[in-house]
Amino acid sequence: MSDYLVQFNNISKFFGKVIALKDVTMKLRKGEIMCLLGDNGAGKSTLIKTLAGVHKPDEGEIIVEGKKTIFDSPKDALDMGIATVYQDLALVSLMSVTRNFFMGREPMKGPPFFKTFDIKKANKIAAERMGQIGIDVRDPSQAVGTMSGGERQCLAISRAIYFGAKVLVLDEPTSALGVHQASVVLKYIVKAASQGLAVILITHNVHHAYPVGNSFTVLNRGKSLGTYAKKDITREKLLSMMAGGEELNKLEVELQEMNRSSAN
Repeated sequence: MSDYLVQFNNISKFFGKVIALKDVTMKLRKGEIMCLLGDNGAGKSTLIKTLAGVHKPDEGEIIVEGKKTIFDSPKDALDMGIATVYQDLALVSLMSVTRNFFMGREPMKGPPFFKTFDIKKANKIAAERMGQIGIDVRDPSQAVGTMSGGERQCLAISRAIYFGAKVLVLDEPTSALGVHQASVVLKYIVKAASQGLAVILITHNVHHAYPVGNSFTVLNRGKSLGTYAKKDITREKLLSMMAGGEELNKLEVELQEMNRSSAN
């Protein structure tokens, strides 16, 4: 049995002549937080959709718990325990916390063919789950739109964990949050990982990623610049890779040459 819960080996994805991903490899252990870093256009969105079963890779293989796997749909990925929480969260603002928590998977009660939604049980579960992450939901029937951004993000993550996620893919979970709300979400992610969940945290914010990540994969124009354990890379090096440090250094040299030419 492999040490890795999930492996994405040499994944490539093409859209016509456009190379969206080329030979991207990631390996994730149980309880690990891997931060997937990259600027706009790096290929993060395509990789997310490939992991989630929206796209099939054109090259490479996906291995889950030691078995080569082909996802024909997002449902296949979810059935294998790979859950993705997108930036839009898939929450309905006017619906209650409880309704959003279960959304199509509500606990039912009553005899066969006459089952009804067990709202009492659902409210209890939703309140307890949110309470476990330090969010006090006094009234689970309150509309999700009344919650803060951080609380909504935690609700979406908690829902995925409750319904059996083994691997949680988070798409920019802190991008629209303030400092305090972001810290609440990041603390919850660390707590979930400590209980055995594997997390892929997609972000362009190194300052949010570095404190919580165990490993870091950097994408640039669809290619991986490598995966690094935290002990092997500094925050400053990650920032340089994200900012295209080599390209900026080259640009600085070219500008200096231009200035000297203009002076002459």
